[in-house]
Amino acid sequence: MTLVKNVPWDELTLGMEAQVRRLCVADDLYVFAHASGNLNPMHLPKEDGDGDGVPEAVAPSLWIGALISSVLGNQLPGPGTLYRAQNLRFLDRAEAGDELIACVRCVEKGPDRMARFETWVDRADGTRICEGEAEVTAPERAMSYAPHEVPGLLVQRHVHFDRLLEQAEPLPPIPTAVVAPEGAKSLGGAILGARHTLIDPILIGSAEKIAAAAKELGEDISRFEIIDESDHKKAARRATQLVHEGRARALMKGHLHTDELLRAIVNKETGLRTGRRLSHVFVMDVPGIDHLLMVTDAAINIMPDLKTKVDIVQNAIDLARSLGNEVPKVGILSAVEIVNPAIPSTLDAAVLSKMAERGQIVGGIVDGPLAMDNAVSLEAAKTKGIKGLVAGRAEILVVPNMEAGNMLAKELTYVAHAEAAGLVMGASVPVILNSRSDDDDARLASCAVAALYNASLGR
Repeated sequence: MTLVKNVPWDELTLGMEAQVRRLCVADDLYVFAHASGNLNPMHLPKEDGDGDGVPEAVAPSLWIGALISSVLGNQLPGPGTLYRAQNLRFLDRAEAGDELIACVRCVEKGPDRMARFETWVDRADGTRICEGEAEVTAPERAMSYAPHEVPGLLVQRHVHFDRLLEQAEPLPPIPTAVVAPEGAKSLGGAILGARHTLIDPILIGSAEKIAAAAKELGEDISRFEIIDESDHKKAARRATQLVHEGRARALMKGHLHTDELLRAIVNKETGLRTGRRLSHVFVMDVPGIDHLLMVTDAAINIMPDLKTKVDIVQNAIDLARSLGNEVPKVGILSAVEIVNPAIPSTLDAAVLSKMAERGQIVGGIVDGPLAMDNAVSLEAAKTKGIKGLVAGRAEILVVPNMEAGNMLAKELTYVAHAEAAGLVMGASVPVILNSRSDDDDARLASCAVAALYNASLGR
């Protein structure tokens, strides 16, 4: 480990210089806002956006000034230094994405170990951002230390969902049969999707309850078609009928049991069956992970056999491709990463990998069995000697059963602060399957995912 050393008072000479380079990123601005309490929207990415021509995400001036303190505290004079005074004159502004160079130069030594420094911060292109002077008390004696590990910070942003919304909003809204939107959350999700031009809802359910939910929300729903059907089973059947009539190209679950909706979808005579098994895919935006993470199946197939798992994998690959991932990496999860006949899920994982290799599953790279750690962590995969294109890089996680999937998805949501969209695949149209606990962002993201999948089908 590299030691950090200082320049003690006796060794400090006039003209000594030091500098530090720092790339300003959006997360720096969020962290500064939290630490300082300065919530000026000029300094928050995507928060200004009023079309006034003023650049967004302007780095706060004192964040720039703080870069000078990092030079004084870490390099010159270094550890043991204490500030006495600092003045700054700001000549230009920095924005997220700028590389900044903070510099100091010793210009005076005075009594009581007082050292005065010229200080300035430039952009990498040489533009002077600020300049000033600092007075510090320099350290009395030489010292060095191994840098302490500073606890990491995780900025809870959901940039991947933001990107999905940007992709989906230019698309024409999908006519969507919303079954039993009889509560504030379920109706609110449909209205939110309509407001963002992702879906064009057809509301099927008790007209009285839908009106009461709208009143609770303070929303005018007169622009939406409402089909009055208080029986949930009949409402679900009516939704599938709208698909057959060509009036709807997606379904959305409202305030009814999932089983009631799925029963109508899989009905052999009036449902929306295809040659593939239905499966649910969570599309998750997990802070700290640089790509969308999918988890399947966590909601429909309780103990899927190998044949069902083939459909589960293919459904997830198809959805990932529709969201812009041309060759998704699929990790088949188990408790261990080696094939063990005593653990049936490891056998299924090995077979699924071979089937993908032979073209029986197409469009993605499939590998397994993988344990959770070596599916998502390159370091864990290397430690265990697991090589391949998927280990440590998995973008789709296929769980052995619904229990494991449900626990994994909820752990990511409530422990890792992920946002989760949800879609049922394998029917003739996408089915938006929201949970009662989903917030507005999750419901909106589910609509965006459905819109993008629908567009990938050329409809």
